[in-house]
Amino acid sequence: MLTKRQNLLETIKGGNPDRFVNQYEAFVCTDAIYGMIMGDPISGQGEFPMPGGQPAKNGWGITFAWPEGTPGAFPLHDAEHKVLKDITKWREFVKAPKTDFPPEAWAPFMPAIEAIDRNEVFATAFVAPGVFEQCHHLMGMEDCLMGFYEEPEEMHALIDYIVEYELRYAAELVKYYKPDCIFHHDDWGSSLNSFMAPEMFEEFIVPAYKKIYGFYKANGVELIVHHSDSYAANLVPLMIEMGIDIWQGCISSNNVPELIKKFGGQISFMGDIDNSLIDNEAWTQESVGAEVRKAVKRCGKHYYIPCITQGGPGSVYPGVYEAITTELNQINKELL
Repeated sequence: MLTKRQNLLETIKGGNPDRFVNQYEAFVCTDAIYGMIMGDPISGQGEFPMPGGQPAKNGWGITFAWPEGTPGAFPLHDAEHKVLKDITKWREFVKAPKTDFPPEAWAPFMPAIEAIDRNEVFATAFVAPGVFEQCHHLMGMEDCLMGFYEEPEEMHALIDYIVEYELRYAAELVKYYKPDCIFHHDDWGSSLNSFMAPEMFEEFIVPAYKKIYGFYKANGVELIVHHSDSYAANLVPLMIEMGIDIWQGCISSNNVPELIKKFGGQISFMGDIDNSLIDNEAWTQESVGAEVRKAVKRCGKHYYIPCITQGGPGSVYPGVYEAITTELNQINKELL
């Protein structure tokens, strides 16, 4: 029987997997709740809200709130909390967190990293937010999108600043954790379309990720998994150009089977089990299981990983993620 790591590689290379990859199983690392390497002194600066708790300000000075019953936290962009109100003045207001921590600051995290069985799973570092998200977290979605049209030079400059921070952060992750895989968040669309036309995306976002993902690949990272739980089928050729190995979060409106047929072998797809269909208070094992079986039937075993579309192992309603896992275990038993 293949290890979880081997089975995933066979899947994304079009080889001979002996079962479906079961959601995030091949990326299980150090965090018992989330399943990935999330702790480090750089990302730990500032505060982060708990579900239903009080808003909190992170290391960039962005205030986040996490209302009870929602999938995650999102920044507050009222007049009191918006960090950047004028893109032309970003140099005055946008200050990246520090990245130059001494070895002793990393030491508490190292025993868990060293305990990872890299023959069984990928040592996976979680990185969020992404370049586009960082932009609209600072200034709000409307101002961000308008900035691409009205102040392109300033948006390019701000993105360059964010990329420089990401590269400094990446250098420290590589130095201390030596991850095999990077799981990187950056939502690029709604359920119906991408936030930017491919031409604009190619101008502003692609060069940034070619630098970031190129750095990781040049420094020992085997897999780049990018999360965007959205429509982004129109961006897949650009994802391939960036160096993404697996697009996680591909919701069913992307026509995932068609993407697999067209791009399988260049990139793989992880998702097609939409939160919007199953992650609700009325879920049952039967209702979840039915969606799982539809997904694996239409997508097949090559270049596809069946998975909840949210960006990490878990669900808004307790038990939904585990119900998917249970169904996939049953499907895999039936294949033996």
